[in-house]
Amino acid sequence: MLFRGVLLAVQALQLVGALDLPAGSCAFEESTCGFDSVFEFLPWILNEEGHYIYVDTSFAKQGEKAVLLSSDLRAEEWSCLRLVYQITTSLGSPSEPSQLNLYVRFDDESFDRLLWSAKEPSDSWLIASLDLQNSSKKFKILIEGVLGHGNTASIAVFEIKMTTGYCIECDFEENHLCGFVNRWNPNVNWFVGGGSIRNSHSILPQDHTFKSELGHYMYVDSVYVKHYQEVAQLISPMTTAPMSGCLLFYYQLQQGNDNVFSVYSRDAAGLYEEIWKTGNPGNADWNLAEVEFSAPYPMEVIFEVAFNGPKGGYVALDDISFSPVPCQNQTERPFSAVEASCNFEEDLCNFYQDKEGPGWTRVKVKPNMYRAGDHTSGLGYFLMANTKFTSQPGYIGRLYGPSLPGNLQYCLRFYYAIYGFLKMSDTLAVYIFEENHMVQDKIWSVLESPRGVWMQAEITFKKPMPTKVVFMSLCKSFWDCGLVALDDITIELGSCWSPEKLTTPPGECTFEQDECAFTQERRNRSSWHRRRGETPTSYTGPKGDHTTGVGYYMYIEASHMVYGQKARLLSRPLRGVTGKHCLTFFYHMYGAGTGLLNVYLKKEGDSEEALLWRRRGEQSISWLRALIEYTCERQHQIIVEAIRGVSIRSDIAIDDVKFQAGSCAEMEAITQQSSGYSEDLNEIEY
Repeated sequence: MLFRGVLLAVQALQLVGALDLPAGSCAFEESTCGFDSVFEFLPWILNEEGHYIYVDTSFAKQGEKAVLLSSDLRAEEWSCLRLVYQITTSLGSPSEPSQLNLYVRFDDESFDRLLWSAKEPSDSWLIASLDLQNSSKKFKILIEGVLGHGNTASIAVFEIKMTTGYCIECDFEENHLCGFVNRWNPNVNWFVGGGSIRNSHSILPQDHTFKSELGHYMYVDSVYVKHYQEVAQLISPMTTAPMSGCLLFYYQLQQGNDNVFSVYSRDAAGLYEEIWKTGNPGNADWNLAEVEFSAPYPMEVIFEVAFNGPKGGYVALDDISFSPVPCQNQTERPFSAVEASCNFEEDLCNFYQDKEGPGWTRVKVKPNMYRAGDHTSGLGYFLMANTKFTSQPGYIGRLYGPSLPGNLQYCLRFYYAIYGFLKMSDTLAVYIFEENHMVQDKIWSVLESPRGVWMQAEITFKKPMPTKVVFMSLCKSFWDCGLVALDDITIELGSCWSPEKLTTPPGECTFEQDECAFTQERRNRSSWHRRRGETPTSYTGPKGDHTTGVGYYMYIEASHMVYGQKARLLSRPLRGVTGKHCLTFFYHMYGAGTGLLNVYLKKEGDSEEALLWRRRGEQSISWLRALIEYTCERQHQIIVEAIRGVSIRSDIAIDDVKFQAGSCAEMEAITQQSSGYSEDLNEIEY
């Protein structure tokens, strides 16, 4: 029914070595090469006449899915996974298109990690190139096709190939050209050279890979150029994992011609940066170029040729490779964003402050009506600008971060809380300090904020020169001073609003969009409720959520329940694996009549539930962190149960749930027992 128009083209574009493919690869010629359809879902159909597998609406309904699972794989070296696929749909633009998803299932994790997703329909085959970072852990590849609306909706996978190396590497010997694409221009374009291809207008070189006329390379020729400064662009696949090192390639120019050969990086927002331009090539043969290349967030490499005169000639390109070590004569250590982050639990990390004045103080307080605990765990350390105790009008406290290299995009996140000020504007501000020019540029300041609530701030910035982030607390007058608290400062490379950062990672839930994969045994007034802001009853419940201060959390409303009534929140079924799991979440139990919060483990096939963790009675006015370590090798669910206490002042809330493989100690979390009754049942094996 499908793909007839492209079948011959696909057969001609089969990956080389289809009969001897690496592990994790398949050309789907006669079998699925160890990839098996998962029984609980639709089967993928192996096409009898061509070389692909497919699922379509001739035997399935909208919303149904087909899942294909590989055998156990390893990627002890950096690898590139390439997928040749096609999504077709009915005429018109359906509101719910078909979707093709690719997941990685690690052997020690109870959930799958989404690596890539696509839903754009096409009338021809497309190529996705996905970087897999080296790891000693075993994993499986899971391909999921979800059918959309329409009578002729279909999804096909023609080939999947996993090879050692980086996806931006290419010798142009295979028909898929490693996913590189030419940006079409009516007059000047990149073409495949070598092999049986001949061009009478230019004397083109032998390729560099095999040094023969049978090898292939890419080239641009000016013979059809009609206007000066016309540009040809060859665009690499987008990187999908952070990488930094040396990009190498071979190029050849016709001597004495009017052309400019440049290399750019381009991020997902479309921002270009020139990283290399040809000088005077040493010879007329192939020349090696070495370029420092850093892609801390998704990035494309663009090879661009512009013709600026009547003697354009040609430019040829071959054998693009990448090394994770710096280029020769480059000794700089790659920048680590972790070194610019701090939760202040141990010390100030790499932050420092002016010696003048009382400045910022690292403190630990017992939470009360007037002061919340820290943001990290509720019982740890944070920074406080003690402006209330200074008698100097115009007092300023500055906190400096470590030096950040220039020409990189950064996402700065931090949490702050304001107490006591009458006028809040500019009580806390963030500046960028350019070290070379001694210039400070304000990039953020408090305008208005709920008092006494930990609020999240997010700032994206990029400066050409090395910079430092400066947090400044200001007391404008003796009569209007207060307290400013600061905690959990993080610096990441890339934009705060990039698409991959907006997607909630697997095994995590902040309740910002919905209840994630949690379900409830019943839904009524006495169930768990998703809410933002304060709870309706005074002297109980949180003032805001833990994630951002103004987001959502789950809670029970005690005034809708009777003493001893239960509300239960169930996780989706989690796959059993060997080794330890760590479950973390934040809980809020404030109010004179607070009841119980329990966490249970329910294994598939068992009628009994095992208690993992419990808190009884009022705990704190702050959000507190729970860490629960357990092991379970069978499919299971985690159940969070809240029990209403003796009065209406017994609201209980949870937020920021996270499941993670490994022990809780590996998460570098500092945990302290909360005051009041507690019963820890960590490190329980079942």
